[in-house]
Formats: sequence, structure tokens, C-alpha cells
Amino acid sequence: MADQHAKLTWTQDAIPVSDRFDDPYFSLQNGLEETRHVFLAGNGLPARFAPGFHIAELGFGTGLNMLTAWSAWETSGQTGRLTFTSFEAFPMQPADMARALAAFPELAPWADRFLARWDGRSCALETLALHVVAGDARDTLPQWQGAAQAWFLDGFSPAKNPELWTPELMHQVARHTVPGGTVATYTAAGFVRRALQEAGFTVTRSPGFGRKRHMTQGVRT
Repeated sequence: MADQHAKLTWTQDAIPVSDRFDDPYFSLQNGLEETRHVFLAGNGLPARFAPGFHIAELGFGTGLNMLTAWSAWETSGQTGRLTFTSFEAFPMQPADMARALAAFPELAPWADRFLARWDGRSCALETLALHVVAGDARDTLPQWQGAAQAWFLDGFSPAKNPELWTPELMHQVARHTVPGGTVATYTAAGFVRRALQEAGFTVTRSPGFGRKRHMTQGVRT
């Protein structure tokens, strides 16, 4: 399975770039703030957090989104477990993950606890139940039995990784979202917005982070 792991090149600023998709794993400006803007605020979090809350994600990458959500979960006063399910075709090696996450010292208290228990597929802690489903999401998501209150769509750029943005996959995202659940993504590509609308989301184009003018939010009707 070694050939299924992420293959990386590191920039001078220690940002991992996918060799396969020629795209960085997080914003070259401020990856943590982008995650907070797009995926937390874009899904109305942490205000919507409640016991039993479930986040699902396309593209686990470095684990940055999960750690940002988990830190917000604990900081907001939740004491139960946040359930987080992510679908990832090319998992990052733990050593590479640790190197990437070192760029975010603010998350170190959560990153250290996560990495100490991370086995490449799951991580069970008092306030976190994480499961990463390895494989092509087009195959694995239809088989998933869960449903999320919020989705983070964080595949690589639709222009470079179109497989994670197909109408069929957006339909599966909707099928695995509870009524009134939400979705957020950094991209405002028209075909992605249309696919989400056709899948059953009420879609809004919102201000993006940094140099990105727009992003996309949706609510499952």
C-alpha cells in the first residue's frame, strides 16, 4: 500500500505540495485561518456544536481541518466526543503529517494528542472519535452508513482533482447529510455549486479567504 500514500514536495516555507495533484495542502497565506473561515464559519461552527455532532470531510490531508474543528469543540466547552469521518484516497505518512502540522503551534496541544494515538486510520480520545476511510471516495462514500451534520469539502482544486467534485459524488454527500445539515468549501466553481444544488442543497456564494474572492456554503433541504 506504500504507493497509495501521498507523495510530497515541500516549499521553502515547509508547506507540503501534492506531487500527484500539483496543489498545496493548505493556504500559502494562513492555512489555519482559512480553515476557520471556510470550514468552521462556513458551517456555522462552533455555534451549532451539540452532543453527538458529526462532521464528515472529503480529503483528510494533513489533518488540519479536523484539528481545527476539534480544538474549537473543546474550546467551546463541549465535553462529549466529536465524531469526525474523513474520506482520503492517498493518506499522508504520520511523519509528514507531523512535519506539516508543526507550522501551526497554536494547534500543538491537539496535534500532539492526536499524533500520539493516530494509527493511520482512526484515533479515539475522550473528546474525539476520528475515522479516516481510505480509498477513492467515489467508491467508499456510497458504502458509508453514516450521516453528518456538517461537511467539509476539501479536495484539491477542482481543476486538478475533478474526481472529488463530480455531480455523482455531490449527490452522495447530500445523501449522507442530515436534513438541515450544511456543507462548505473553499471553491466557488460554477459546476460545483450547480452539482450541490441539484443534489438538494440551497447554495450560497460567500466571501472567500484571503485572495480567494468567493467560497460556497450550502444547507440540505
